Amino acid sequence: MTTHNKPNRLAKEKSPYLLQHALNPVDWFPWSEEAFDKAKQENKPVFLSIGYSTCHWCHVMAHESFEDDEVATILNEHYISIKVDREERPDVDHLYMTVCQAMTGQGGWPLTIIMTPDKKPFFAGTYYPKNRRYGRHGLMNILPQLAGKWKEDRERMVETSDQIVTDVEQRMLSNLKGEVSEQTLDQAFAQFEEVFDPSFGGFGDAPKFPTSHNFSFLLRYYHRTGKESALQMVEKTLDAMQRGGMYDHIGFGFARYSVDERWMVPHFEKMLYDNALLAWTYLEAYQLTGQTKYSHTAEEIFTYVLRDMTDPEGGFYSAEDADSEGHEGKFYVWKPEEILQVLGDEEGELYCDLYDITEEGNFEGHSIPNLIQHDVEMYARLKGLKLDELTRTIERCRQTLFSYREQRVHPGKDDKVLTSWNGLMIMALAKGYKVLERPQYLEAAARSARFIISKIRRPDGRLLARYRDGEAAFAAYLDDYAFMVWGLIELYEASFELEFLKLAVELNEQMIELFWDEENGGLFFYGSDSEQLFTRNKEIYDGALPSGNAVAAMNFLKLSKLTYDARLSQIAERQLQAFAGSIERYPTGHSMFLIALDYAYSPSSEIVIAGDLQSNTTTEMIAAARQGFRPHTLVFLVPTGEEGEKVRELIPLVQDKQAIGGRPTVYVCENFACYSPTTDIEEFKEALLPQ
Repeated sequence: MTTHNKPNRLAKEKSPYLLQHALNPVDWFPWSEEAFDKAKQENKPVFLSIGYSTCHWCHVMAHESFEDDEVATILNEHYISIKVDREERPDVDHLYMTVCQAMTGQGGWPLTIIMTPDKKPFFAGTYYPKNRRYGRHGLMNILPQLAGKWKEDRERMVETSDQIVTDVEQRMLSNLKGEVSEQTLDQAFAQFEEVFDPSFGGFGDAPKFPTSHNFSFLLRYYHRTGKESALQMVEKTLDAMQRGGMYDHIGFGFARYSVDERWMVPHFEKMLYDNALLAWTYLEAYQLTGQTKYSHTAEEIFTYVLRDMTDPEGGFYSAEDADSEGHEGKFYVWKPEEILQVLGDEEGELYCDLYDITEEGNFEGHSIPNLIQHDVEMYARLKGLKLDELTRTIERCRQTLFSYREQRVHPGKDDKVLTSWNGLMIMALAKGYKVLERPQYLEAAARSARFIISKIRRPDGRLLARYRDGEAAFAAYLDDYAFMVWGLIELYEASFELEFLKLAVELNEQMIELFWDEENGGLFFYGSDSEQLFTRNKEIYDGALPSGNAVAAMNFLKLSKLTYDARLSQIAERQLQAFAGSIERYPTGHSMFLIALDYAYSPSSEIVIAGDLQSNTTTEMIAAARQGFRPHTLVFLVPTGEEGEKVRELIPLVQDKQAIGGRPTVYVCENFACYSPTTDIEEFKEALLPQ
């Protein structure tokens, strides 16, 4: 295993992932026409490797193979090698991941593709060791064999790649005809019930991912139907995830997924998007149930993000690695003697007992702190302790252990700022401010939004996808636009600052112009002004991230109501119809679309508050409007004076809404009809109660 002192071309890149490979003996290119031109000139196939900086198996493959002289010699002699950061080029990643899934039935990272100089694949897989091991082929077998076939029978390889491209293009046809209705929501609920794990929560078997949009749909379904099992599925899972080892009980924040069914052993990397979406869902669970354990978890997520994942300029970093010092999870695990050394015998023994820290361990001889065996309240009763005293002791221990853990070698941090994932965190923080009234959440969300608009946009207004080390790059993708618009809508509703609503409208229009499929409806993943790959796909299924098309559908519905834009309302309807067949066939794979459907089929509700924001009555009315779970309600503020006129100009719904007699006044409208306005806060609160 070697790394060379002489850097390759990746040394000039900004991506932390590409920079990790800058000293490999492999003669890497970034994705570029230079690489493909060289492949054509030298008549060599292209070896494409896609991963990301916090990916454990990407690190393993790098150490085993890309730092190895023997592997590098074969690649450099017979291939043109290209490295891609999937988070910078999700267009490339999505396309070739679909290729891998079509060819092998599975996918994941690192993604390994071998293709023609025309970017057409003929081989696909994921992780490969250097040499054959445990029945898995090794690169030292694969690379010479395929290089030989390329030289001996190139025409056949090209024919194979052409057939694969045709098959993938067919596979990516997403505009399947069908019908969706309110019954689609019932079908989805029934499917979720079928695959729910009643023992540990979540859906299906291990590994388990915290797909929070599934649970936000179920919260809406419970709100719509009153079916207790919908809420029970959510609560069971949210409780199990937070008590499991997938949650960082010492430093807060969730890991990417659990490798087991109990949420015990995480894949230790932490992603910004997971924590944003989980904060959103925990906040909604708090709104619906009133249980402070859910709001407390959301607050802890925000503590982690604002402490560890925030750039001084205002953006949010992307991820933290699973590995430190070459070992997965080393930063996060403990031995009992270490706990006793830090906390002392009495508190150390209590902490070890409560958090399952044992000599035998629960992860490779070490222990991941978790509360799977013990609920804190039950533990207090079991031990005859006062709950408030135990809670204070636990928090004191946590702070001490956190300070001690900070001295360890930290996992690597991917400090690039991605527009799409920042959009999700802006959304979550704005929601956090509305629900919990913490000014620091609103301030952080607004800073991030202004940072993106000022630093990750071209002078002509075109949004870009990534910022790092002073450089913004890559024309933004659908997810960047859709998630950012979602964040800006939430930010407007949190702050009532018109600049955010205007930006949401502007970016939404730009998104339609660049991504909309006029012929079939729906939005392509990359813009008409971007590099055109061998097919232009539409992403509609929810994975760890919700579909950009689904989020856009929700945005269209909200903005059409906010601005009374009839054209946008028609686009929203067409957006839902465009993917009706796919949603109908597999509802649970489209939970974010289901959230949009629920919004579309629910009675509209608007609350307009006209009054001076400095008035205590006005702020009390706003707080009342934000109480409880109201996923179909939009709240507007019409300030007094000149600012109020600007609001009326942009939002037609509020044009005739005035503060009566100069007193703060609230207007409640439901299903296209408005009740009599009131200046009485108690009367307003009574009107908000469920009928």
